[in-house]
Amino acid sequence: MGWQAMGRPTQGQTQDQYLFLFSRMPTAVNYEKLSRENQEIDLMHHHPDPDMAAFRAARIRNALWGLFIGDALAMPAHWFYNLKNIRTSFNGGIRGYEAPPHPHPESFMVGMAYRPDVESANRLGRPYDILHEHARFYDTTYGSLAIRSTEREGEHGNRVPRLADRFHYHHGLKAGENTLGAHLVRVLMRSVIRRRRYDPRDFLESFVQHLATPGENQDPYTEIYLRRWFENYSRGFPIEGSAEFQRNIWSIGSHGGVIRPLVLSMLAESAYQGLGFAMEHQSLTHRSENVASALGVLVPLLNALLKGGDPVEAIFSYARAIRLPRITGEDLFATYRNHGGPGSIPSDEMWQLHVRLDEGPFEIAGFARQRGEAEVVRHLLATACYPEHGLPLMLYLIIRHGAGIEESLLANANAGGDNVHRGMIMGLLVGACGNRLPLHLVEGLVSRHELQTEIDAFAEVILEGAI
Repeated sequence: MGWQAMGRPTQGQTQDQYLFLFSRMPTAVNYEKLSRENQEIDLMHHHPDPDMAAFRAARIRNALWGLFIGDALAMPAHWFYNLKNIRTSFNGGIRGYEAPPHPHPESFMVGMAYRPDVESANRLGRPYDILHEHARFYDTTYGSLAIRSTEREGEHGNRVPRLADRFHYHHGLKAGENTLGAHLVRVLMRSVIRRRRYDPRDFLESFVQHLATPGENQDPYTEIYLRRWFENYSRGFPIEGSAEFQRNIWSIGSHGGVIRPLVLSMLAESAYQGLGFAMEHQSLTHRSENVASALGVLVPLLNALLKGGDPVEAIFSYARAIRLPRITGEDLFATYRNHGGPGSIPSDEMWQLHVRLDEGPFEIAGFARQRGEAEVVRHLLATACYPEHGLPLMLYLIIRHGAGIEESLLANANAGGDNVHRGMIMGLLVGACGNRLPLHLVEGLVSRHELQTEIDAFAEVILEGAI
């Protein structure tokens, strides 16, 4: 399905064109203008049953576009924890698509470990090289690391190389390009399109092929869950059972484990069944209690938005299931620094840092009204990869920015930390809120033409009801 650009913007909108992703609007429409100056997002709350399929298809497409936009906007400031570094590196902050800068002042990608069992993998006929031309950045069992980490960075406490060797996690990507995490969403989408349903085995085989094929992945940053998955796979673990456990590796409980399951949940019309699909898919790559908890909130929230639910009311309602972490973001990072990096914290202590939660519900309305972003971002809620901090932070930013696509996703990009994975989740949510996308954000994506084809085909499979 092709896109149709809107005509001249109405009063109150920016002067950008907007993207209309379906051909005909339902005849009975109510609109809510979100209270954000210079921005208008149309939200359909009521629609006749004959148009339900077109309505849902539009929201599905916008949600997926939002995912890829959120990823690409955040990419250049990924893993910047010091907000001053973001402002310095991007002339006051990110305002659109940017290429990743060099050097990355806080990067500790160089020297990350990847230790597959090469002998076992060769004996089993399994691929183990998932880094290819990016192996020079990693400490592996099949290559040598020439760059040494001799300094300790002040924000996260990890060892880092000298500034000239602090390569950006997404070194070499262009402005508007997507990260590996977003490309693995596309691997899932193509599997569903090819099979006309979800097939876990087909996805896993495609997942292995994508990562093991030289030239497929242009992104140097290979998350720890991927490295641990392939280490287990190289040792003979079954393909369905190679995921690592959060209890063994603390950062398995990360936003990255939420994204593909949340996308997959859209195959089901009901949140009840969607959550089942999401949980099953999560277990293929992330064995994590915290990821599962986040999906328990996000799957029904996304389902409600796709059906036209009021975004503010839906977020207020589903946020009450969240329990905020007992440790603040500021105290969490102080603990990391005091131990010389999170890897030096004893496993039992690390477990408690990430699973001890408040007892009461997260009342986001009062929280967002009473607390500004300078107080919340990084101080009350950590910007690291953990869903117990990231989920309330994402919903907070959406509420603070009126559920606007561009405003919410730029606020997330400039919050730094694990903004890429938060951005994909937030993009799904804010994209599902309305029917218009800023055209310049779609046209700025490097892979927009391929994405157009895959998004339309994936939405088509969803509407067929074949799960």
